[in-house]
Amino acid sequence: MGLEIERRFLVRTTAWQDQVRASMRLSQGYISISPHGVTTRVRHDHNQGWLTLKAPIGARAAPAATPIQRWEFEYAIPLGDAQRLLEHCPHQLSKERYMLNLTGGDWLVDCFAGANDGLVLAEVEVERTDASLELPPWLGPEVSGDGRLSNAALTRRPWCQWREEEKRALWR
Repeated sequence: MGLEIERRFLVRTTAWQDQVRASMRLSQGYISISPHGVTTRVRHDHNQGWLTLKAPIGARAAPAATPIQRWEFEYAIPLGDAQRLLEHCPHQLSKERYMLNLTGGDWLVDCFAGANDGLVLAEVEVERTDASLELPPWLGPEVSGDGRLSNAALTRRPWCQWREEEKRALWR
């Protein structure tokens, strides 16, 4: 993998559903979450497992780094290994992921379940930080770089624990 460049958005409507090309149910947990933003995640879709390390880009390594860039190293692992590792993760979440037929990057929508039910986020992975995007009208405000909405953060303070005024403030 290497460098990940990802923008994230709240989702306004269900109009994105017309663009779905595939979906998967994901269960994931965090083996470790450091105060410096380094995470080790295990995930599976009930067919395949993955072990992923994500880390911020240090100032010396990439002076032009932005909140939408980070290192990501992901490795396929056997499903049974992922399930066993997940049993030991104190911080977990589940979601339905929809891959979309849209141009400009790899678009997806995550519909969270459980303690994060009701939260719907769209993501697009792009090749460059300055990539121009045609944003679909169903997107809400951009939340890239809002650490409270990272998957790791949502396992520690899920959507159901957010106050209504915090949720509303995201839409301003």
